Amino acid sequence: MDLTLHASFLPQDDPDAALAFYRDLLGFEVRGDVGKGSMRWITVGPVGQPGTSVVLHPPGIDPDVTEDERRTIFAMMAKGTYAGIVLATADLDAVFDRLQARADVVQEPIKQPWGVRDCAFRDPAGNLVRIQERN
Repeated sequence: MDLTLHASFLPQDDPDAALAFYRDLLGFEVRGDVGKGSMRWITVGPVGQPGTSVVLHPPGIDPDVTEDERRTIFAMMAKGTYAGIVLATADLDAVFDRLQARADVVQEPIKQPWGVRDCAFRDPAGNLVRIQERN
């Protein structure tokens, strides 16, 4: 099979804060921005990787999601346990130094027992953004 990762989805509850984090802080390019107000779907992705995107979407809007489920989604987002993404970089320390003063640090760079060296932040919606060092 010839498969690639095309898009991943993360909820966002403040489109402008999401743009400030993913575009302005992480340096992703905006590939799409549709909708109005809080009902915006924003597609971003790493520069130079046009085939890989992250869609930042309003949480719990699927018509099949019940009100109880919607409340659970928002509660989990507030705790930072609902969604996440793993990114990679060649220079973890430089990325951490750039982000630490402007993002919610969850974990400083550390070598994990399973061999990966990584750090972690939360985006404005509470999503876990883990950044691994490429070998």
